[in-house]
Amino acid sequence: MKIALLGAESTGKTQLSQALAEHLLGMGRSVTVVAEVLREWCEQHGRTPREAEQLAIAQEQARRVDAAAATSDIVIADTTPLMIAVYSAMLFGDESLYDFALAHQRSYTLTLVTGLDIPWEADGLQRDGPHVREPVDSLVRAALERAGIVFKVVYGTGRERLANALLAMAASTAMREGLLANWSWSCDKCSDPECEHRLFTGLLRSKAAGRPSP
Repeated sequence: MKIALLGAESTGKTQLSQALAEHLLGMGRSVTVVAEVLREWCEQHGRTPREAEQLAIAQEQARRVDAAAATSDIVIADTTPLMIAVYSAMLFGDESLYDFALAHQRSYTLTLVTGLDIPWEADGLQRDGPHVREPVDSLVRAALERAGIVFKVVYGTGRERLANALLAMAASTAMREGLLANWSWSCDKCSDPECEHRLFTGLLRSKAAGRPSP
């Protein structure tokens, strides 16, 4: 099982990847977390990459995920090449990475997008500012929707966000096993994140109470 975590900056991808790994390891599963190559690159070079350097970083991210999948039952990718493609398009007007990034994204069992409901925090060279989060979130969702890639948005903090991610994993497993029809909890009538958040948490509360989902 390959799980992709996507989302704008400072939306908790790294924390969620670690929490998921700890939970699954506690269940006796073989789990590998693939860290963000872009963060490693920025720390090594002391700067953000230029336009011509984006593709190599995206390819290395994909290579590490594929290598981990050969040895672990579950791979959790703390970002994928799609995030690099999104930033390349936004910062440089370069959309050439999308084809490679989306082809790789289709190899994931489950794609989770982290919601914008946690506060923005500064974190070194990779943080552009809170004003960038909504445009990036929109570009990520638009790219996935264009490619027909199903994704789930997770909200909440701490244990709540972990519980929401585990619910998404359970739904994905049930769909693969034919136990649940294909569905999405993003709103059918609008793209308002607050509306989507209310719908998602309503599903979680109904499941916890043993009631049918709305």
